[in-house]
Amino acid sequence: MSDKNEWGSNMSFILAMIGSAVGLGNIWRYPYVLYSNGGGAFYIPYIVAILLMGIPFLILEYGVGYNYKSSFAKAIRKINAKWEYLGWFLPVAVFMIMIYYSAILGWDGIYMVLSFFKGWGADPNTYFATTLLQSSDSMNGLFTFIPVIAIAMLAGWVIIWFISHKDLESGLGKVSKILVPLLFLIMVVIVVFSLTLPGSSIGLAELFNPDWSLLTHFEIWMAAFGQIVFSLSLGMSIAFTYASYTKDGSDLITNTISIALANSIFENFAALGVFSILGYMSLQSGTAVADLVTQGTGLVFIAYPTVFNVLGDWALVLGPLFFLTVYLAGLTSILSTIEPLSFSIQNKFGLTRSRTMTILCVVGAVVSMLYATAYGGSLLGYVDTFINQIALLIGVVAECIVFAWIFEAEKLIDFLNARSKTIKLGKWWLGIVKYILPIFVTVIWIGGMVDVVNNGTMDQLIFTIISAAVLLIATLIFTVLPAKTPEWDNAEDRV
Repeated sequence: MSDKNEWGSNMSFILAMIGSAVGLGNIWRYPYVLYSNGGGAFYIPYIVAILLMGIPFLILEYGVGYNYKSSFAKAIRKINAKWEYLGWFLPVAVFMIMIYYSAILGWDGIYMVLSFFKGWGADPNTYFATTLLQSSDSMNGLFTFIPVIAIAMLAGWVIIWFISHKDLESGLGKVSKILVPLLFLIMVVIVVFSLTLPGSSIGLAELFNPDWSLLTHFEIWMAAFGQIVFSLSLGMSIAFTYASYTKDGSDLITNTISIALANSIFENFAALGVFSILGYMSLQSGTAVADLVTQGTGLVFIAYPTVFNVLGDWALVLGPLFFLTVYLAGLTSILSTIEPLSFSIQNKFGLTRSRTMTILCVVGAVVSMLYATAYGGSLLGYVDTFINQIALLIGVVAECIVFAWIFEAEKLIDFLNARSKTIKLGKWWLGIVKYILPIFVTVIWIGGMVDVVNNGTMDQLIFTIISAAVLLIATLIFTVLPAKTPEWDNAEDRV
């Protein structure tokens, strides 16, 4: 089969990458990270992390992806056949993210409907944990199926399949041109409205109140670098895959800066809205902002509905807009997580894009039903921790080694500089991608491992082992299965 997956324009590539980067983490993770790591002081390590890790690593991924114009697994095999296992490890890990991400997308779809009439009732906390999720800490909860969540998740899978099974430009490219600008527009409306709420200044004062003393703490720097790894989807083979679809002559360095800037603007803008609303909550309830701040599902599905309950008729407009924003952010991100594995399968086994996407969506939808159980929330947390704090970071370090050392990143400098209208790469970039990046990511990985060991429960240990087994076995199967196309061993070097 042909590898002629290609964006229709450079704008399609940029918007698709922004859509991949801008996700739920920008809305529910970043505001909490900013607040809990020194407020305004956090911007110093945050900017350093973008300049030292985010942009240099994206340039490396884009450069190698553009060079081979093939799937991640195929390119890794071309660089060194002994590393093919890594070529499947990361795409499979990212696909596992997609599966549990579909559960969060389903939850938000339910809340988007509920927001039109505040269907979560007077106690959003009880509704989310008990009524909707029917949360159980016991593994027996796996046998309690929740139909409404399953239906919401399957609806999301249908949308994902409808977009992704089409050819690249008419599917993902076209949708990105619509959803990403719409996502930014709705967030602007929400933030502008939030800033007009009584008490918004209370929340903003709490958010930006700088604690300069934290700059001497190791944790704030690791938090900044960790945020950039997750926010920009570094090392997930997504950026590599998207860059492999670009047209000849693309200015990848300028594109990288544009994408990193857009992601940063969105998450900081979202933080303004989140803390303006928390300030309003604080004023109305008499509760300190510090006692209201949370991250993850607690912020989206408990704190926000609590605000909407006391916001009056405006909540019937702001609520649906907010949950639509979260849904669009989740959708644009989840669409990117299927691409690396899909393209690798197409390359090795000669399947069409449509058939590959259909198979992956069906498999993903079936497996995702584990999260439509009473134990689904706990299971999601365990798998998410394993993938993000252990598996992916191992892959990022390995990718740094393969791309920077074995491929020899210096080969990309003249190639990328010739197309760049902004900055030019030099020895400074090589120093970052060869030495600084692997060291920093290794330190973050060690921190994640220590956190899992120190704070993990027996159930978490069990599902961490199961998740690791699934990932390693699936990766091994894809690696050892014989290729069905002669093109598998023919990846052209363009530099």
